[in-house]
Amino acid sequence: MEGDRTDKKDTSSFNTWKDIIIPGNVDDRMTKTEDNLVRPLPLSKRRYLANYLGRAQGKVGRLQLIELAKQFPDKLESPELKFSGPDKLGRIEYFEHLRNAKFCLAPQLPFQNVLDYRQISIKWPSTRIGPQMLEYLESIPDEDIERMINRGRQLRCLWVYAPESEPCSALRGILWELQRKVRHFHQSAETFWLHNGSLVNRNLVEFSHWKPPMLLP
Repeated sequence: MEGDRTDKKDTSSFNTWKDIIIPGNVDDRMTKTEDNLVRPLPLSKRRYLANYLGRAQGKVGRLQLIELAKQFPDKLESPELKFSGPDKLGRIEYFEHLRNAKFCLAPQLPFQNVLDYRQISIKWPSTRIGPQMLEYLESIPDEDIERMINRGRQLRCLWVYAPESEPCSALRGILWELQRKVRHFHQSAETFWLHNGSLVNRNLVEFSHWKPPMLLP
């Protein structure tokens, strides 16, 4: 499993075939409106065009982002993350970095089988990381960025580890992703198939028609 913050190892152990991506364990008070431990900045007040708060872990795309930040330090922020010692990046400092850029670059995102990320993000080919990417991001009007941010706020519940009573939470999203993986296997006690080869669940609902257990905006 891999969260929104890269793990502490020098190489990634994430395996697409058997693992899922989960949100990092972030204190809900960091972003929740009524608590406001870290207040969001207006787009006009944000210093950077984009930032990348992650480690290279030997991944070509990540290494390219770090090098790109060195070439364009006024546009792309990519600080070296410390996990121990006096320079360790705390939760509040982490969010203070995030809020200071119009775009936050992430190599992997959770719940891709649940959310339509086209509404809240941009997917850019890792083979084209370079000045062209920054030029494209600069060309996007602030109104469009605000629209994406507002849509993201409506879905923020999937990044919060809320109590079980909450209808939408990170835990519910994780369980949904795990159920999908388990039911892909024919030996699963929850997987059945019909004469035409279609996979169904115990309610005889075809796999392609399953819906997430939580209500989404």
